[in-house]
Amino acid sequence: MPKAVRYDEFGGIDVLRVDEVERSVPGDGQVLVRVKAAGINPSEAAIRTGAVKEIFPSTFPSGQGSDLAGVIEEVGAGVYGFSPGDEVIGFSNKRGSQAELVLVEVGDLTRKPEIISWEVAGGLYVAGVTAWGAVNSVEPKEGETVVISGAAGGVGSLAVQLARRTGATVIGLASEGNHEWLRSHGVIPVEYGDGVADRIKAVAPGGVDAFVDTHGNGYVDLALALGVAAERIDTIADFAAAAKYGVKTVGGAEAGPGAKVLSELAALIADGQLEVPIANVYPLAQVREAYTELERRHTRGKIVLRP
Repeated sequence: MPKAVRYDEFGGIDVLRVDEVERSVPGDGQVLVRVKAAGINPSEAAIRTGAVKEIFPSTFPSGQGSDLAGVIEEVGAGVYGFSPGDEVIGFSNKRGSQAELVLVEVGDLTRKPEIISWEVAGGLYVAGVTAWGAVNSVEPKEGETVVISGAAGGVGSLAVQLARRTGATVIGLASEGNHEWLRSHGVIPVEYGDGVADRIKAVAPGGVDAFVDTHGNGYVDLALALGVAAERIDTIADFAAAAKYGVKTVGGAEAGPGAKVLSELAALIADGQLEVPIANVYPLAQVREAYTELERRHTRGKIVLRP
């Protein structure tokens, strides 16, 4: 029987386990994917703890995960354009991607370019589509300056690259250990922490035009203090500040059809124009260890499970 991550109640990392489950049968418009890699994300940890249960209610036992890449094992009726054996990138809206076999709606898949590794493909959806949506929401333009917090994280590492593609000057807030990586991608690195506003002003004497916050913890206030207009601030992490100040909260859901954005991001990666840093890879059985590392919030890029 195939294995899948499950939990029976809201809680910490210790509620996670890997169970044997029944093999699913694809219905109309569905495919069964044998998962080769599945990324993990902070939003999944928030759902698991119950912190966002009003927005994302759960039924138990619950699965976990959205990101996936794998090989189509079986197709249901009404599926055209995909066949068993096809390599695909996609996502599950039913919190089930952290598993050996996953049912996926055919419209939530795109083909995986051969040149892209399983780890990169499997960790692409949530971070990639969220970065795409967040950057586009603040509309950076050539000649402008945009600041991105959490610039070396799963979303931030992609957001800085997408923002640079607009021609804007990009300032990335990150720990010093990530500064060389940011410089190598054309980003001006700035250490976060006390005095960060002065350090930003020093490298952006002409001011800041837009701000993308991927981390929370006061960055919306910082953006406003730097003189950024509320309509050009986007946070994917501090919803209380967004409600207070009227800034944007655009992420993955607003980016557009997920499979379409995935396809465009995959093309950029295949063409060498976008890098998805992989921080670490864990076997499915070590899902607790993977989330322990994720929740320290000090990784560069994505953490991925390999069933």
